[in-house]
Amino acid sequence: MKLGQSIFQLLFFVFLSCGNDTNVASIESPENKTQEQSITPRAIENFNYADYVLSPEAEEIVRNWEKYQELAIQIGYLKKADLSFFKGDRKLIDEFLLELKEEVPSNLETNPIESRIVILETKMLKLYDNLTLDNIDLNLQLKSIKEVLVAFANLNLQINKKIEFDFYNQIQPE
Repeated sequence: MKLGQSIFQLLFFVFLSCGNDTNVASIESPENKTQEQSITPRAIENFNYADYVLSPEAEEIVRNWEKYQELAIQIGYLKKADLSFFKGDRKLIDEFLLELKEEVPSNLETNPIESRIVILETKMLKLYDNLTLDNIDLNLQLKSIKEVLVAFANLNLQINKKIEFDFYNQIQPE
């Protein structure tokens, strides 16, 4: 009889304690997790890096370099957290990068510029991998985005340096 009464009291305390716990952990659904952990334009705007743009003289030279123009547009979308190009088909990205390297204007075919293009290619492929794999941390994805933006800015800087160097070499002393 005492055993039955003890079981009854135990069950009574268990039922009383149910529902009063304020420290109940909520179960996160995968949908909530992706909403909380997503790449936003604000996160990209908060990157700390030197973003170089082309000088007017450099813009004139790359005006007919179609793949560079397309890349500049895609980088603009990337800054707004539109990752569709970088999450797209790998074959298209590979073809794009190959054409980008092949269509470099002849007056920009220097080792520093070509090396910046190769670095940009590497960073873009790394970003593709980090965005398409499911188990990659959000911070690593953001880091890869920053690396692509820095690589593009460095390409712009190198193009500007080349144009400036060519300009100063044309100046003849009087």
